[in-house]
Amino acid sequence: MPFLENSISGERKGWIEVIAGSMFSGKTEELIRRLKRAKYAKQRVEIFKPQIDTRYSEEEVVSHDANSILSTPVSSSGNILLLAQNVDVIGIDEAQFFDMNLPNVCNQLADMGVRVIVAGLDMDFKGKPFGPMPNLMAIAEYVTKVHAICVHCGDLAQYSHRTANTDKLVLLGETDVYEPLCRLCYNKATGKKLP
Repeated sequence: MPFLENSISGERKGWIEVIAGSMFSGKTEELIRRLKRAKYAKQRVEIFKPQIDTRYSEEEVVSHDANSILSTPVSSSGNILLLAQNVDVIGIDEAQFFDMNLPNVCNQLADMGVRVIVAGLDMDFKGKPFGPMPNLMAIAEYVTKVHAICVHCGDLAQYSHRTANTDKLVLLGETDVYEPLCRLCYNKATGKKLP
């Protein structure tokens, strides 16, 4: 998606892109790829992640296959507006962990002519819409839904099944705590009664 400028008024056109899916589906990998391309094109890029996400690094966004890009950890979405000055592109990882004001922040940035790329889980471990992600997907110009591979049957997986015995909504973890499953295998694993 090219960086656009209105040829008549000279104003920059901003927009929102959302990359959504389950754990191990390549969301962060795709976010990093898009941000690195923007940097290569000499665009001014800033990357943010929630302060609570310290799984791989405190200051980098890191994909499961160890690709990384330097980022700024923030405690709330409002901080993104304060720190995002004179940029062309903003990347936001693990959007599901941010507060419900994140869609408003993204809208403001896009209205200011910034390309905003957001990545996050669309569903929590219970298969319910997660945090601000549904609202972000609704307001975005572009939505990319990525899938993992079901570890039980090999089909496309869209669920992040938690293998740890806790109902805590936010539980940071990797393959030690989560596994990607397709609908059928997720329903079997969670004991969901089917019609």
